[in-house]
Amino acid sequence: MKHRRTPLTVIAAKHTLPSVTDPDEHRAYVHTRHPGATLATTAGTVLVHQRSVLRRALDAHPAEELDRWVSATLHRIQHRGWPITLCSSIGPGAPATALIVEELNALGSPMIISVGTAAALRTDLACGDLVVCDRALRGESTSAHYLPPGDHAHPDRHLTAALARAVADRGPRPRRGGTWTTDALYRESAVEVRLYARHGCLTADMEAAALFAVGRYRRLPVAAAFVVADSLVSRTPRTDHPSISGSLDLLLAAALDALAACASDGPGTAATRVGTGREHENPEEQRG
Repeated sequence: MKHRRTPLTVIAAKHTLPSVTDPDEHRAYVHTRHPGATLATTAGTVLVHQRSVLRRALDAHPAEELDRWVSATLHRIQHRGWPITLCSSIGPGAPATALIVEELNALGSPMIISVGTAAALRTDLACGDLVVCDRALRGESTSAHYLPPGDHAHPDRHLTAALARAVADRGPRPRRGGTWTTDALYRESAVEVRLYARHGCLTADMEAAALFAVGRYRRLPVAAAFVVADSLVSRTPRTDHPSISGSLDLLLAAALDALAACASDGPGTAATRVGTGREHENPEEQRG
């Protein structure tokens, strides 16, 4: 009788294995060129995935570019008395986000919020609607390097709540719900859309599960929010809906508010950072 061979790339408990490389190597390398490079004195970092949003933010805030500190573009601005980092030119997808979050964490960023666009999985979501993400279905591969096998990755609850409050303070109350994170933008099927919508996913994106997984592994408070930019339920020719840019600007402003508020409130507002972060929270939570 033939036995099915386990794929060579499937290694049991991969998330528990020590890594050959360490993000501290990146920090040490950066310090050879910028000895004072640190993000520990900031309120945190906002991952800005749309260039147009960054341009408008830099027009509104005097900024200092932090050249080549990470494998992306960094600008430091001031908001409500706090320095905050804007990280852009990240590249799409879970691996790129995980790489950048590791480097930001190594340089001491206290918290990270990601703002960007996502596709709706439900008919009651329209272009321009705001969604604060409270879990990510792990349809990508990056999270398996950081977390035990399971369905979902989760953001920091306190930072997510602060972000939801900040969004509501600036505009319409956002929706709260899950997202389906996938690696394959052009392989999203109608079967998956229907299935994951039934399981509470409001949107599809390409980064959130990796962001949440690295955050959990490194004990780094992270959160994410989206603007609905299109729909996987009723496909139409791609257009730039006029409400999207305004909603993205609102999300960025709310993310800045949330980071400043959490930093001002001090320890306990968001989860405590712990060194290498190889300990995990309740494994039951990983099964969603």
